[in-house]
Amino acid sequence: MEFRHSLGRRLSDPVVDILRHTGITPNTLTVLGFVVSLAAASVIALDELLIGGLLVLFSGSFDLLDGPLARATNQSTRFGAFLDSTLDRLSEAVLLFGLLMLYYLNDSEAVEVWLIYITLAGSMMVSYMRARAEGLGIKCETGLFTRPERLIIIAIGLLVNQVFIALCILAVLAWVTVLQRFIYVRRQTRE
Repeated sequence: MEFRHSLGRRLSDPVVDILRHTGITPNTLTVLGFVVSLAAASVIALDELLIGGLLVLFSGSFDLLDGPLARATNQSTRFGAFLDSTLDRLSEAVLLFGLLMLYYLNDSEAVEVWLIYITLAGSMMVSYMRARAEGLGIKCETGLFTRPERLIIIAIGLLVNQVFIALCILAVLAWVTVLQRFIYVRRQTRE
């Protein structure tokens, strides 16, 4: 573990020294890393695995730099920590979605598979964001569609044999809740 941290510092410190003088913020690096992950997922879905792999590595480089840059420039904030860890989870979800699309893109039955994945990722993000916010000392119970509401929709969809409609509702409203929690935490951490 110590070797990994030492190697990471040796690689990142010279770049961070350069970045300190550019005016780029740690949060900008975090968002750029996420955008590169979106690009990686897109090319993976199009079966361009070599380019996708290179983009995954490139997106990871932003993650190596945002934290050290925040510490070096005294820009460490609770929101920055929340943004970083949240977009790290979303980056992984997006990359896995790219792989899912690669294997199911031409399958006419894939819509349900995609909805299940989108719902699962959204549901996990709702819970993760609450836990991460509370780890930062922010009580985060806000949001339209928390676990009880999701379970009720699943149960109703199963009981009336309308799973597709239930998945559509779950997929949309889970991500609405993610957005609500993100905005809530941002407001709570304004400095």
